[in-house]
Amino acid sequence: MTHKTSTGNRSTGDYSTGDCSTGNRSTGDCSTGNRSTGNRSTGDYSTGNRSTGYWSISDNSSGHFSTVSSMSSFDKQCTKEEWDNFSKPSFLYFDVTVWVESHKLSDKEKEDNEDHGNTGGYVKILDFKQAFQDSYKNATGEDRKKILKAPNFDADKFLEISGIDVRVDSDLQDKKKALIEKANELLKQAEEL
Repeated sequence: MTHKTSTGNRSTGDYSTGDCSTGNRSTGDCSTGNRSTGNRSTGDYSTGNRSTGYWSISDNSSGHFSTVSSMSSFDKQCTKEEWDNFSKPSFLYFDVTVWVESHKLSDKEKEDNEDHGNTGGYVKILDFKQAFQDSYKNATGEDRKKILKAPNFDADKFLEISGIDVRVDSDLQDKKKALIEKANELLKQAEEL
């Protein structure tokens, strides 16, 4: 089996920069979690070390969207059934590494990655929160709303983990609704004239 370019030593994950990593697009050392930046992490999209939960920033966590070490969802107890029945938004699945071909490298990137000529490019590590936010920005409004139905959803904790404030979208929707109501009221008044 041929793996796509990996810069991590003893790594089998595609586009991985973490040493001894089997997770694809992983930057954490000894990580089996895909798109993980935490060391020894098995949880996908995790920045916490030794974490098995997804989208977790805490160390030693088996929870999802956890900021503390626990078995939870948003730091509150959650059953496996509750978590499994939650329809996850597509924007939650994003890459923390990307392959950049040699001809697209800046002079600085070429200087920092001298082997790019031999490999045809290099694996660029993205900032976790920035990648999370970019994925959210590119999602549909319907997909974004799904996160609000996550078990124990907490906007403050989601902001801490992802850098995304879902209340901004909610505020815009409330303003839009108020403007539509006002416009309908004005139309009704105009018809009565």
